[in-house]
Amino acid sequence: MPVPPFMAALLAGLSGTLAHLLLMSAKSAFNIMPDFQPYEALQMTLSAMTGRELHPLLLWLLSWLNGALIVGFIFARIWRRVPGRSGLAKGLVFGMAAWLIMGLAIFPLIGLGLFGSAYGIEAPWLSAIMLLIYSATMGSAYGLLCDAAGASREISKP
Repeated sequence: MPVPPFMAALLAGLSGTLAHLLLMSAKSAFNIMPDFQPYEALQMTLSAMTGRELHPLLLWLLSWLNGALIVGFIFARIWRRVPGRSGLAKGLVFGMAAWLIMGLAIFPLIGLGLFGSAYGIEAPWLSAIMLLIYSATMGSAYGLLCDAAGASREISKP
């Protein structure tokens, strides 16, 4: 049964988000860089910006919405423009671009320094590895879903 591109985008984003959740769980379980907590830093920044304390569940939901919905749809929308011949390659290219944006703009904005460098040399590597696994999973899933469906891989403009 063909998978419509919007459903492939959602499922691919969800698969990347699940991979990221597993990585975050392993990070916590194995006590890897326990002081490096980007989600907590984001929560504190959003609380300061809104003047209200935000419930951790809200941040968790925002993370799932962003990872499973927004990023998946952005990836699907720009699929043809992303260099690479496979979903895996395109996912890795997309992940590197996302890591650069996160490291140069988002991390400094939420007080983590460039690429999280305020937490040592390990933080940039950890964030890169986690983002690349997320995006490789998402890209592979999207490519496989579209190949299996024989469908167009890019979500077209309305």
